[in-house]
Amino acid sequence: MPTIYLSPSTQEFNPYYDGNGNEEYYMNLIADAMIPYLDATGINYVRNTPQMTAASSIRQSNEGQYDLHLALHSNAAPENLSGMLQGIDVYYYPTSTRGKDAAEIIANNLSMIYLDPADIQAVPTTSIGEVSRTRAPAVLVEMGYHDNPEDAEWIRGNINDIAKNLVLSLADYFEIPFMQ
Repeated sequence: MPTIYLSPSTQEFNPYYDGNGNEEYYMNLIADAMIPYLDATGINYVRNTPQMTAASSIRQSNEGQYDLHLALHSNAAPENLSGMLQGIDVYYYPTSTRGKDAAEIIANNLSMIYLDPADIQAVPTTSIGEVSRTRAPAVLVEMGYHDNPEDAEWIRGNINDIAKNLVLSLADYFEIPFMQ
């Protein structure tokens, strides 16, 4: 069975718009909610911890043999646009065919549950370490903008649905049956 490296954000310094929780907290809730679906579907995982950093998560991922590195984050707009941007970006490394495949599957599946399907895109990048510096094909999902009330409340209100959708996407990517 496939094995993923699951890397929820370690960025506790990124507060949500109302100060109630932060990026690290909510992305770890999503990762926690993914575990029963991963177990049922037969996808093995190794997970970072909140005490780690992006750099140590990359190191740990590169020390193992993973079929995919999946990083979970929420976004923030530049200060002059704070609270005004919405949407989900699913990042992958431009020359990684497998990363692009995973990103497109995740983006497509999240469009079934997100507020506005038109605001979801798979985006190539060379500037995000968890995408560009991992040995395994990698995807970093920016789950919405935590400085935008609508996006933040969508994340908070849909932890289990997001988790289930992400594991469904992984099952699609690995071409295995999704089990609940």
